[in-house]
Amino acid sequence: MTTQSLPARTDAAARTSAEKPTGRGGRRLLLRPRAGRQHHAGPLAYVLLAIMALLSIFPLYWTMVAASTDNTRVSQTPPPFLPGPNLFSNLARAWDEAAMGKAMMNSLIVAGVIALSTVLFATLAGFAFAKLRFKGRNALLMLVIGTMLVPPQLAVVPLFMMMAELGWSQQLPAVIFPTLVSAVGVFFMRQYLAEALPDELVEAGRVDGAHSLRIFWSIVLPVARPAMAVLFMITFVHAWNDFFWPFVVLDMTNPTVPVALTQLSAGYVRDQSLIMAGALLGTLPLLAMFIVFGRQIVSGIMAGAVKG
Repeated sequence: MTTQSLPARTDAAARTSAEKPTGRGGRRLLLRPRAGRQHHAGPLAYVLLAIMALLSIFPLYWTMVAASTDNTRVSQTPPPFLPGPNLFSNLARAWDEAAMGKAMMNSLIVAGVIALSTVLFATLAGFAFAKLRFKGRNALLMLVIGTMLVPPQLAVVPLFMMMAELGWSQQLPAVIFPTLVSAVGVFFMRQYLAEALPDELVEAGRVDGAHSLRIFWSIVLPVARPAMAVLFMITFVHAWNDFFWPFVVLDMTNPTVPVALTQLSAGYVRDQSLIMAGALLGTLPLLAMFIVFGRQIVSGIMAGAVKG
């Protein structure tokens, strides 16, 4: 029994050794599984990340330091690098002198409506340009992209005349309606849906008898949710920080946050600490939004990257 099984084992071992790949000189190559292997960052990566984090946080830190001192201390050389004792008093002064309560409410309304409308209309247009077939699609897309080349300052005079004819001058609709959708948002959603939304899903909806709005609601929106979250955040921040057009069409009795901050710089001697306190007040809502929704937005970006 032993003498008969020995040749069988020898032949099996020979076949196994013959199947193993060999390198130069007949040496065997060890195959290591690579799937699921994790790559650990080295010390240099952590150093670079720490430097980038410090550079990103420093402007906000300097704003807080300048807002916590007086105007004389801010103007000294070298400037202060540690917070002072006047932070809350300067914040209270900036809140009262710039009417920040009303300005923040106006900015919240303007930025919220613009962000929601941009996400809705840009997703609809992006779906149409990415997956629907109709005449003139490419020409219309080029026209939309071409509008990004036109400086917005060229449209200020006719746009202001239009708002005056509608009776919206010095009112929030004059800021909201001209920016209900952006070409950047349409192009962004078109590019995302062209990659992340398979044509088979749209065709399957057509086969089941669903119309375009039904396909948009049941198929497109779940796929586009990560990109919509990113577009909402970008549009909200841009609308919150927009200064040029609100400064033109609004007055100091109904301002947004950037327009209200101009009241703090009036006069011959500018109080830099007071201006920095107002800027800090205007930044706090954006920071709170990032803290509350930052994890959901990052997870949405990662989910969209994996799906794409």
